[in-house]
Amino acid sequence: MELTRLTKVTTALKANALELAILTGHLLLYPSGMVAERPEADTPGEDGATPRPGTGRPVVLLHGFVDNRSVFVLLRRSLVRHGRHPVESFNYSPLTCDLRAAAQLLGRHIEELCARTGHHEVDVVGHSLGGLIARYYVQRLGGDARVRTLVMLGTPHAGTTAAPWAGAHPLVRQMRPGSDVLQELAEPAPGCRTRCVSFWSDLDQVMVPVETARLDHPDLRVHNVRVSGIGHLALPVHPTVAAGIREALDADDAEAAEPGAASVA
Repeated sequence: MELTRLTKVTTALKANALELAILTGHLLLYPSGMVAERPEADTPGEDGATPRPGTGRPVVLLHGFVDNRSVFVLLRRSLVRHGRHPVESFNYSPLTCDLRAAAQLLGRHIEELCARTGHHEVDVVGHSLGGLIARYYVQRLGGDARVRTLVMLGTPHAGTTAAPWAGAHPLVRQMRPGSDVLQELAEPAPGCRTRCVSFWSDLDQVMVPVETARLDHPDLRVHNVRVSGIGHLALPVHPTVAAGIREALDADDAEAAEPGAASVA
């Protein structure tokens, strides 16, 4: 009993230390993420050369509340190194007060990306609120015609009660259990074509309770992936999660349609 308790405490301390380190690094990168990203097709690769053609569909990365595209620096690099191209981040305004409005802007961005690249479908990876925005686009705005696979990282599908002091912000209220937006997302979504993969962590202190980041909807094809030993900020950064994301994006229909859970860290 004591050994088990000590193990849990040690794991939690390591996770908290990692969260602090990631937060520190992210604060340093945050200003660079405020600059609008140019379309990847028009930008050179990391070594200054023109990016080589990749495989699969374009990938859109969508950040969380009061964040920006800088949170995806490592994940973006991982995806590009493994052949995904283009990989683009979508910044919605920090002044956004309605999740629905952000979902509409995401839809316009995806339409522009499809027109520019010639692809009919894209994949989307959303962290925290970003996952909820993308899910609203898919379920409520017809985005399932464009999004083949939606990967969500630490997304409050059933609402989170964390940070009660932040409840004055409209977006935070929309992430509370029982909000109008979450009630809309709980409504039937027959025929939804998008495959959903939701990563949730047993040490995510932003998702309260942690199981709220599990997606359970009778009309959606969902694969829930349990992550052990890391917190909320680590989800878009941890290399093992990145590997799980790549696997989810590359999976065929049969693999992605199977619901379940797995430990990846």
